[in-house]
Amino acid sequence: MMDHAHDLGAVREATDRLLSEAGKWDNAALAEPSRLPGWSRGHVLTHLSRNADAIGNVLRGLPMYASSEMRDADIEAGASRPLDEQLADFRESADRLRAAADEPADWSRTVTLRNGVTDSASRVPFRRLIELEIHHVDLDAGYELEDLPADFTEREIAFLTDRFAGHPDVPATTVTAEDGRTWTTGGGSDGPAVSVRGTAADLLGWLAGRRDGSALAVTGGALPALPPL
Repeated sequence: MMDHAHDLGAVREATDRLLSEAGKWDNAALAEPSRLPGWSRGHVLTHLSRNADAIGNVLRGLPMYASSEMRDADIEAGASRPLDEQLADFRESADRLRAAADEPADWSRTVTLRNGVTDSASRVPFRRLIELEIHHVDLDAGYELEDLPADFTEREIAFLTDRFAGHPDVPATTVTAEDGRTWTTGGGSDGPAVSVRGTAADLLGWLAGRRDGSALAVTGGALPALPPL
């Protein structure tokens, strides 16, 4: 059961963490490459601002983005702005999202996200939290997967293993953290069942496409190649 109020609080905390980090930069640091191919830190910050507005659209029953092409164009157009404009945009878009979330609403309703994906409105704040936390790591500014809140890491592993469950290209896979927590995923492929074990950060990194999985222990076959998110 999703607790949207709890997750909205976590979104505020994650927003403040990222703003605190980005507030230490200058324009040159903003223009440096992120860990995402072809994207600077400015691209990542712009994406997060536009994603806040997109999540607000979802909560109000509007299309998440006008189009995929417009989404990409907005990110590209905003990436080279100076730091003060980026930070102001990030704060203001976060405030607009907070206002949308504060409107009276049925949080059990089904909403539509990008590419026709549907979900419960109650899970939307967690989806925003994912964007903030994972892209904070993508900024390559000292915030690593190991620094993520433990409860977020556990929930995101569960979210991603559920996302890949039954995928036709992923064999049945058991995912186990060093403390014994276990998840299952895949199962749509005819390949042999595989067990994957490692730290929660390394498991999340592999599932989220942020690490190659070389630090994981794999038995029963090769480490599954996961489809892009």
